[in-house]
Amino acid sequence: MARTFDLEDRTTAFGSAIIRYVDRMPRTLAGDHLGDQLLRSGTAPALHYGEAQSAESRRDFIHKVKLALKELRETRANLRMILGSDIMPGDAVHTHLMSECTELIKILATSATTAEKNMGR
Repeated sequence: MARTFDLEDRTTAFGSAIIRYVDRMPRTLAGDHLGDQLLRSGTAPALHYGEAQSAESRRDFIHKVKLALKELRETRANLRMILGSDIMPGDAVHTHLMSECTELIKILATSATTAEKNMGR
């Protein structure tokens, strides 16, 4: 049986994985700073995408999807800094988060572009 693709579920699962990852980060000045930033940016896409599902217009939908996209890009940059600074190991969890973040960026960028193209119709 094929699994139904649900972007809201996927962004929520990503945010939940970010929460678990941040809870493993060291309690240092840098760990706290980057962890706080990652917690905000990594959980925001699910919230923005949830709002996009009840957008009042196509323009509002595009705006909310682009907000989610912006947060995902910030999350990716943060994950790169965490790895580059050796705050956290480049383990399977980190690799999964980077991969899923990149995939979500591609999906939401395509969604925003498609919605913008359809605005003129």
